[in-house]
Amino acid sequence: MGKGSRFTNLVFGRGIDGRPPERVLQAIRQQQRSSELLIAIVQFAVIATFSLLYKHSPMAMAMDEYALFTPAPWVIGIYFVFSILRLGLCIKGYMPPWFLAISVIADVLLLLGLIWGFHIQYLQPAGFYLKVPTLFYVFIFIALRALRFDVTYVLLTGLAAAAGWIYLVYYAYTFDSLDSPVAQDYVEYITSNKVLIAGEVDKIIAIVMTTVILALAIVRARRLLVRAVTEGIAAQDLKRFFAPEIAQAITASQAQIQPGQGEVRTAAILHVDIRGFTPLSTQLDPNDLMLLLADYQARMVSVIRRHGGSIDKFLGDGILASFGAARPSETFAADALRAVHDLSKAARLWNEERVAAGQVPIRIGVTVAAGQVVFGAVGDASRLEYTVIGEPVNLAAKLDKQCKVERCLGLASVETFELGKEQGYGPPHDVEIRRGRHVEGVPVPVDLAIIEPES
Repeated sequence: MGKGSRFTNLVFGRGIDGRPPERVLQAIRQQQRSSELLIAIVQFAVIATFSLLYKHSPMAMAMDEYALFTPAPWVIGIYFVFSILRLGLCIKGYMPPWFLAISVIADVLLLLGLIWGFHIQYLQPAGFYLKVPTLFYVFIFIALRALRFDVTYVLLTGLAAAAGWIYLVYYAYTFDSLDSPVAQDYVEYITSNKVLIAGEVDKIIAIVMTTVILALAIVRARRLLVRAVTEGIAAQDLKRFFAPEIAQAITASQAQIQPGQGEVRTAAILHVDIRGFTPLSTQLDPNDLMLLLADYQARMVSVIRRHGGSIDKFLGDGILASFGAARPSETFAADALRAVHDLSKAARLWNEERVAAGQVPIRIGVTVAAGQVVFGAVGDASRLEYTVIGEPVNLAAKLDKQCKVERCLGLASVETFELGKEQGYGPPHDVEIRRGRHVEGVPVPVDLAIIEPES
């Protein structure tokens, strides 16, 4: 990063590289629309409050009978009607840039017109209106525009207000009825209706500096907003690519996740795949194959999630899920075994639909193994992946082949089956125990429980 970039980041805040994605811009535009409605409501409240104050002001009412013309009621009335119109258009969502620009200029013109009319209403020299506190409403209008997180309208409001006040000072200096309209010192300024040039310059500087500071704050805030919205949308996307609990762990991490970080958990690992998928994949059109996988995964994943499982990864037609690893649980083995039964039911229902549609039925196999695993991040700094590692993961994968040998739909180690019963699992039918089975890749015989026999 060069010096220029460091200076830009220091002044304006750190942004994102390149143009924000369209969906980020759309989210910001939605926020701006709601902000514009809020601005319209606040401005309506301001003019309504000002109208009540003017109506019940003894000084204003007392002077009306002496003035030939009192601009204030007209200006307030016009602004009141304009505020209602603007509020209605904002509610309907009609807020094109030209309308917003006109709205900003109208705010300033009507406010300055109201201030200008005070010297007529109170039968005073023009310099009289330069002392009215109504000017402070300019800062309200400038601050209101900051709600939109758009620097354009803040600058337009501030510059229009500064230019308008310069004109009012010029008008008071040029068209004042006093022989000498300029005050020589502050005391003379306070005790007369003369113009103190330095004082008016201070007001203009205050308007301009407030505008510039707010504009700078908005630029920084907008950059932060873009980053926040971008990261927020990315966090939502994470939930599509990761299990929600893993996405939550990533986004809520207090420190940057590093490879090699992990925790030891006691969990159950579930593996499900399609029997005979490889020859089936050669018979299907690629699009049909992907549709088949999408349908299969949607049905299986919903069942796994319903029982508290977390999807670790998709391996072609294989789905690897964990229970009690990503989200600790006291009933991880029982939950996984219950999921086996519901996965079998989901597969039977799916096959009924496929046969009714004239399609080939699909057979699945589900295996479960429980034990101690390590749950954490693997990879390098540029590419990380949350996963589970341990003997139960290996055993569940090896039992997948054994499930075909045993000619069953659901298979688990006896240790997992007994642990599940301790955690509250009650099988819906008798479970056959087959002891001393030789599982490929496992050096010692394994006792197996047939959770779901072949239908």
